[in-house]
Amino acid sequence: MSDERSARIRAEADRIIALGECSEMLAPYEVHQSTIGTWLDAMGYDNDRFRRGEAPPSMAQVWTMPGLGRRRGPEDPLSRMTEFLTAEGYTAVLGTNCEQSYERYLRVGERPRVTSALDSVAGPKTTAMGEGWFVTSRNVWYVGDEVVATMLFRVLKFIPKERP
Repeated sequence: MSDERSARIRAEADRIIALGECSEMLAPYEVHQSTIGTWLDAMGYDNDRFRRGEAPPSMAQVWTMPGLGRRRGPEDPLSRMTEFLTAEGYTAVLGTNCEQSYERYLRVGERPRVTSALDSVAGPKTTAMGEGWFVTSRNVWYVGDEVVATMLFRVLKFIPKERP
């Protein structure tokens, strides 16, 4: 990897983080029981509490995912950083981990919103997949002004190793 490319990547990450660029998305739909039921069925999980108006906490992200045919806005910092890395030759992506915390369960009829900010960019790193950068976003879900969940989401953007 060239020192110039590394410097460009670090500069872009530092710029996005320093500016505090943040995106915000309102859930396209309210929390509703049919989606909760479908999720419970798909996961093979049953709990009467979630059949009576509350959503499992691990569903927080479900309500604000762009879904098929929709994209995150151009101001989304995770998308901006991963697109920058793609332009620099890091074309592959691998989800590595997420850390979630829940303040309270969402209820049927609520319409959450999520904010997303770039938390950190670490690299270059040599991994089993190839050379890459770990990109972490910080996501916070709200109902009104109340924080209901948070998540650090980390992906690896990498150049795949050549195979013999």
